[in-house]
Amino acid sequence: MASSSSPVFQIGDRKVASNLPPVVIVEIGINHGGDLGVAKEMVRAAVSSGAEIVKHQTHIAAEEMTEEAKTVYPANAGGQSIWEVIDENSLSLDEEVELKAYTESLGAIYISTPFSRAAADFLYEIGVPAFKIGSGETDNIPLLRHIAAFGKPMIVSTGMRSIEELIEPVRILDESGAPYALLECTNAYPTLPEHVSLQGIAELRDAFPNAVIGFSDHTMGPFMSIASVALGASIIERHFTDTRYREGPDIICSMDPAELRLLVDRTKEVHAAMQKPKGRAPSEKKTYEFARASIVAAHALSAGQVLTEADIWAKRPGTGEIAGYDFDKLIGKACKVDIPQDKLIEWKEIGD
Repeated sequence: MASSSSPVFQIGDRKVASNLPPVVIVEIGINHGGDLGVAKEMVRAAVSSGAEIVKHQTHIAAEEMTEEAKTVYPANAGGQSIWEVIDENSLSLDEEVELKAYTESLGAIYISTPFSRAAADFLYEIGVPAFKIGSGETDNIPLLRHIAAFGKPMIVSTGMRSIEELIEPVRILDESGAPYALLECTNAYPTLPEHVSLQGIAELRDAFPNAVIGFSDHTMGPFMSIASVALGASIIERHFTDTRYREGPDIICSMDPAELRLLVDRTKEVHAAMQKPKGRAPSEKKTYEFARASIVAAHALSAGQVLTEADIWAKRPGTGEIAGYDFDKLIGKACKVDIPQDKLIEWKEIGD
């Protein structure tokens, strides 16, 4: 459970903190393939499946990459260079403005990841309420510092980074005064379960107490994300597609609408269960009455008889006055009255 000192910030009208239900950030990223119509359909499907926050990627290829990028081929890009992937799958800035307006018209919050200073400035100008920083940009100190100066919440993925490698980026965030979250992440698409570090959630929380902690998940299926909530994640980020029959580098590790609905609902349930301390729940009252034991006479008892272990036993229901856990308290005490076999014994029937 969250303490009163737990970090909290707000994205639009959505507060994010460990004592609130986790927020699921749905990343459509570049899954739309550069088609605004497809991007809108993905947003519509995401919102109808429970998404509160939709995240895009804002790419201005010439601002974020040099010509050298045309010779770099990501493992999940189908033989294309990273330059080709970005150039072919990005929306124009005008289209992104339209996508943001469409997302907000559906009642969801729109944020994006900028990959350059120009992209960050553009997003600031169109009024995004928060910035997402990808794992690859965590060590881009000038860009991190530039975005932090805006003073808006920053959600920073920490894939490929050790705790030690995060000290300097987090120092920049702390000094800026901008609220921030750190997301445990593994940058493999998809991520094998044995390459996930659920331990990283606790390690980030312990190392950086000013941060809200979350989980950016690239595994197949919802289960790692659900598990992360039980470990304290307040933000879940997952790639999303309206259908897995589309092509694209991130489709393989993207949720579809049915999986998103399951993830949203189940993470809320897990978070609710995390808030209750150990103890009897109100809904257990009826069960408690019949499932526990009460002390009874093991055979007919006579007035004046001093009780031994052979004289009493514990049986259901638990409606008796003397609970089974008080068994030893009766040993050596005398009966004040005759007590029939199997009768639920009352304290007034037992003397000192």
